[in-house]
Amino acid sequence: MKTLEELMAIKAKMQDKIAVRTTEGDIRIVVGMATCGITAGARPVLNAFVEAVNAENLGGKVTVTQTGCIGICQYEPVVEIFENGKEKVTYVNMTPEKAKEVIEKHIKGGSVISEYTVSSTNIAK
Repeated sequence: MKTLEELMAIKAKMQDKIAVRTTEGDIRIVVGMATCGITAGARPVLNAFVEAVNAENLGGKVTVTQTGCIGICQYEPVVEIFENGKEKVTYVNMTPEKAKEVIEKHIKGGSVISEYTVSSTNIAK
């Protein structure tokens, strides 16, 4: 049996390994984690977003969460970015590498990476 101090130390050590799930912040990153998304590789994408948000100390500004099916399964993994006062951006066919790029260019830099969005696919045309 672990002592309370040991449990608190484990909690502190693991805190940056879990998704930020508060409702605060200006930006919400939502990763589709239904069966279709998980099968297509959404879990590593979710982990990449969580790790990048933590590494860049964006936890007060950015929330990373997961949801069920977003409805465009053929484009999984799908990630939606919600920013206060802006139109939602839907990224498709995401990878952990693309997730890191989205953090750098979109979240930190303010520029949507249009070639990764749903509008660059046939579904939006």
